[in-house]
Amino acid sequence: MPPSSTLPRSLVLGSTSRYRRELLARLGLPFDVAAPAVDETPLLHEAPRALALRLALAKARAVAALHPEAVVIGSDQVADLAGHALGKPGTHERAVAQLQLMSGHTVVFHTAVAVVCQASGFEQVDLAPVSVRFRDLSHDEIERYLRAEQPYDCAGSAKSEGLGIALLDAIDSDDPTALVGLPLIRTCRMLRAAGLVLP
Repeated sequence: MPPSSTLPRSLVLGSTSRYRRELLARLGLPFDVAAPAVDETPLLHEAPRALALRLALAKARAVAALHPEAVVIGSDQVADLAGHALGKPGTHERAVAQLQLMSGHTVVFHTAVAVVCQASGFEQVDLAPVSVRFRDLSHDEIERYLRAEQPYDCAGSAKSEGLGIALLDAIDSDDPTALVGLPLIRTCRMLRAAGLVLP
């Protein structure tokens, strides 16, 4: 039997997000899912991009501490409207308020990903910003959209991979999966650097 250091590392997604789980499954790698125990409260005056980077790394480290031999992925997304962080609305009323704020404006979605392997000492974190320009939205359009899709677990209250695309004028990104919640181009790059074999 080869020494443990040459055995392939297992992969763990440090997230309970079904969107990230579905995205990672595209790579065809077996992986487990673990919920990271991380306080997601922003620090005082913390910029949205800094918040996304800090939380992605904190999630990966928290799960890696429980699975030290595994390669662990952590990710976080924060919507940034003129420097103001918009999180998951949670309720219909908050989603209405978010979409009213974003109507006619450009919002930057900062999607951070971190890959950590405690046993090998590997640690990387990266950010995939996505600029999204929202159309001018009427109250009726917002209500119809929210009733149809109920995106209350999505930062910014819209699913670009679903009906939410109808709310937008333009998307600018170098990683098309970043807006959904996990930037796969960057994730693949980091997993290869951590020693995993991808197609």
